[in-house]
Amino acid sequence: MDTSVFKNGFTFLWDGNLYTVLEFMRVPKYRGGSFVQTKLYNLRNGATLNYTFNGSEKLEEVQVDKREMNYLYDEGDKAIFMNNDTYEQIEIPKSMIQRELQFIVMGNNVQIRTYEGEILGVILPDKVTLRVADTPMGDKGNSQTNTQKEATLETGLVIRVPMFINTGDLVIVNTETAKYDSRAKE
Repeated sequence: MDTSVFKNGFTFLWDGNLYTVLEFMRVPKYRGGSFVQTKLYNLRNGATLNYTFNGSEKLEEVQVDKREMNYLYDEGDKAIFMNNDTYEQIEIPKSMIQRELQFIVMGNNVQIRTYEGEILGVILPDKVTLRVADTPMGDKGNSQTNTQKEATLETGLVIRVPMFINTGDLVIVNTETAKYDSRAKE
């Protein structure tokens, strides 16, 4: 395949690594042809890379599989997930999914990304609902101001929340920004 097929989410093998296109822009050259400016996400190590490809550069498209799995439990330095259809269990080193573990609790379903049997990581939903494990008491009726306080969630993630949020409340968190989105209904 050449770079003319680029679109957001396009996954390819290049220079021994798997990349997904996050953003791209085709730029024409003055004397014909073009080049493509991209922002790429390395599926193996989580790094982002800005790179400019020649318009005719050849790349190998790959198919990355996504399977819904349930986060069962932790075993030492590994997180154990179970395929909801086949009941097959897999182990993922916690070091590989350290950020993602801040947004999931045991019993949650998540998408696991794999390529030819190699586990590439966990795909988080855009937003998750988590319980506030600890936060200072807020003021009743203090919902009109933008004043915020720290709250520790059940996963250990610390975020800023409005003053009316209390320990035990459910909150919706944006997984991309790790910020409070809204209060969740019980």
